[in-house]
Amino acid sequence: MEAPSMETIYQAISALYDNPNREEKEKASVWLGDVQKSIHSWKVADELLRQKKDVQSCYFGAQTMRSKVQHSLSELPEESLISLRDTLVGHLENTSPDTTSAILTQLALAFADLVLQMISWQNCVSDMIKLFANKNDFALLEVLTVFPQEIDSSNLKLGENRREQIKMELRANSQIVTMFLKECLNNTNTHVALKVIKCMTSWIQVKAMSTQEVPNNAVIGFSLQVLKDYNSINLLHEAASDCVCSILNCLAADKCDDVQKLLFDSVSSLEESYHMAVAHEEEEKAANYARVFTEMAESLLEKIILSTMNGEKHYGLRSLELALVCVGHHDYEVAEITFNLWYRLSEEVYERDYQPLTDSFKPHIKRLIEALARHCQCEPDHANLPDDSDEFFDFRSKVMQLIKDVVFIVGSSSVFQQMFASLQGNMPWEQTEAALFIMRTVAKNIVPDEYEYVPKVIEAILSMPEDSHPAVRKTCIQLLGELCEWIEKHPECLEPCLQLLIRSLNDKNMAHSAATALQHICKSCREHAAAHVPTLLRAAALADDLQLPLHTGAALLRALASATGRLPHDQLALAMQEAVAQQLGGLRTLLASGAELRKGTRSDPVLYLDRLAALFRDVDVPPHTVDAAHPCMPAFEDVWPVVNQIMLKYVKDGRVIERACRCVRFSVRACGQWAAAALPALATALASLYAMQQHSCVLYLAAVLADALAGPATAPALAQLLRALLPPALTSLSQPQGVVNNPDTVDDLFRLCIRYLQRIPLEFLRSGALEAVMQCALLACSLDHQEANSSVMRFLNDLVCAARSSRTDQEVQRLVNETIDTYGEQLMHALLEAAVLHLHAYMLDDVAEVVVELVRLQRARGVDWLGSALRRLPRALPAATEQQCCHFHQLVLRTEAYKDVYRLLCDFAKLYR
Repeated sequence: MEAPSMETIYQAISALYDNPNREEKEKASVWLGDVQKSIHSWKVADELLRQKKDVQSCYFGAQTMRSKVQHSLSELPEESLISLRDTLVGHLENTSPDTTSAILTQLALAFADLVLQMISWQNCVSDMIKLFANKNDFALLEVLTVFPQEIDSSNLKLGENRREQIKMELRANSQIVTMFLKECLNNTNTHVALKVIKCMTSWIQVKAMSTQEVPNNAVIGFSLQVLKDYNSINLLHEAASDCVCSILNCLAADKCDDVQKLLFDSVSSLEESYHMAVAHEEEEKAANYARVFTEMAESLLEKIILSTMNGEKHYGLRSLELALVCVGHHDYEVAEITFNLWYRLSEEVYERDYQPLTDSFKPHIKRLIEALARHCQCEPDHANLPDDSDEFFDFRSKVMQLIKDVVFIVGSSSVFQQMFASLQGNMPWEQTEAALFIMRTVAKNIVPDEYEYVPKVIEAILSMPEDSHPAVRKTCIQLLGELCEWIEKHPECLEPCLQLLIRSLNDKNMAHSAATALQHICKSCREHAAAHVPTLLRAAALADDLQLPLHTGAALLRALASATGRLPHDQLALAMQEAVAQQLGGLRTLLASGAELRKGTRSDPVLYLDRLAALFRDVDVPPHTVDAAHPCMPAFEDVWPVVNQIMLKYVKDGRVIERACRCVRFSVRACGQWAAAALPALATALASLYAMQQHSCVLYLAAVLADALAGPATAPALAQLLRALLPPALTSLSQPQGVVNNPDTVDDLFRLCIRYLQRIPLEFLRSGALEAVMQCALLACSLDHQEANSSVMRFLNDLVCAARSSRTDQEVQRLVNETIDTYGEQLMHALLEAAVLHLHAYMLDDVAEVVVELVRLQRARGVDWLGSALRRLPRALPAATEQQCCHFHQLVLRTEAYKDVYRLLCDFAKLYR
């Protein structure tokens, strides 16, 4: 774009912030966004900051400057960076305490990001301090605050070498900064004090401050004083909490026992301040104290565990008591702050598996669960069910996960008994429901021979009055579902439980919980539930009349399928045909009508496809019991023609096609090898469907067919299907940005290739598409999509392994080796480049496996693909040094374990980011 005039810029900014017309605002936003992307924005931003016409234009200028420095610094020649630095220093020096904080922060970030990227600037931290010293301490405070925060920013590709260089400079200048901050504290201005504490926190978080200096650190001392006074200003109190939490976090990894004990004593003395904050209803401050107490407990946890194992009582145990005090706070959000502590405690105790250690923490966990039960109580004036989209529902879900994690310490039966005891007497409904909710959380772990409490609970649920509070009824239904394993061992309870749950389907508020409970119980009690298939069939037939939602209807059909799977085969075949007929009727009605599709209603084919998929998914007929025809085949033969017609009618609707493919997938899995008779029809239909519309789920279904049905007799049909599907799929991925824009196709395509390579490798390798598949794989190595990239890596790993495996057919091995010889060097480079430049660290595990297999193969062939790949990596900074590349090369060649190579790749990638 051409250079815009400043008058036009001001008009656009005014339209963006002041014009009430939404359309004009959007136009201004788009145009200003284009300005920011252009080379002219450097000059525009500078002019806006110099002219200081108004707050909006100054902020836009500062934000533009920060964005350009962060993302587009390469637009400027190297020699102009010093001039840019001086310009930013000038703008910062011209700020004052009255400058809008957002503008000051953006300018400070722009300056910090520039300094970090000026790799040639040695001693930048000390020089930076000198640039502002005695000129504008307020601006210097902001710069010193944001500078450490930006070091590890994912937006800046600094490389580990530069980051470590900067951190060393921070540590070297920490005393100067500490003295500067101490001097600033002499200013009684609260705003300055807040800035000082935030600055110290930033330096602590990057470990630039030595923990040995804590006793003499004026800012940490001041932060503790702020916390001691529960009347301190909220923002100051929060900042002080952040600062103390940061130093506690650092001390966790240090051996400074004296400093840790000193800080422990200071933090412990804050208990009275916490109680005063609670008494004066200072909720935010109570939350701050909870964060500090929890952080202290986490920092001492390992030492507490080790001392307890040695039979000693560590002083840090008091920190667990303080955390429990916070769990007892009336606000559940304060209690939630401590959750990570209890997760960590349970993990440490579980890994050590030492009963005396477990027993020592039983009192703490028992108190924790008692407090959580109180927090899980609904508001007593709520006449309806809790809203499953609000924060309280989310909190209860977290409580459930936490209790499941820690319950082994006290035992599930103990918790069940504890909650049962609290149910005695005439209790308010909300207390009853909360106790049942906790019982539901541990119910699956109750031993089947428990006779004292569970029978009484089930009896109470079965005799529950119809006018009970809906929340109590719903939790009782869910509790029944969780007691499924106990019910399996006590089949006399099964029929009344099923009757209660089926009746509950009539209540739309209870229907999904009832269907899910039915699913759990029928799955656990398959043998005994088979006798109740007629009852379940009648319930399923009413699904449409009851207007059960998608997921509820599917859960009910899964319950029916679980029970049906244990019928004698002749009865099973008839029951399955009757069950599918109920759903096929709805699909045939849709095929005959021209009704518009409306999601979740009877005009939605997905409603019936999901139920059919559920039936075949859970029918679970043991394969060893089938001798002749599979009992599910008659039902599948009824289903497939109708589903095929649905596919053709809704061929452009990806949601419908995905559900139809899912239905066929579960049907084939259920019937197993007996579905091979339907393969020719399936293959022809899928090839035709994919030619009309390239839905990636068709590729996934083809992979399932190969996995489930591959054999000498079916290989020709599968090969024909492969030849039909691969060309259009590979053509779409070979387009510009084709891989990036179609990750689902990448995922499903390589799943397909994996299955064919595993099951009918010769047909796959002779398909004529292997070269295009490999070219696509090379492109997809750098695809930043976890599932798709994982499928690509699994395919490559299987391919390379096939080249070395002694179990591989000789012809297959020859073809694979020819492919690896052709692409080995390119592949290693693609993998290494993807690892260091494109993929997240959590995605490198799969890459490491392929690298290990390729290294093993290259050794056998006397080549060095890894060395070649390292030489082709970028040399412009940030990058690894020659010495670091050599070191990485040697370590990978000597390493055989996937996990070790994964760690090496993660560390090496940091040098480029």
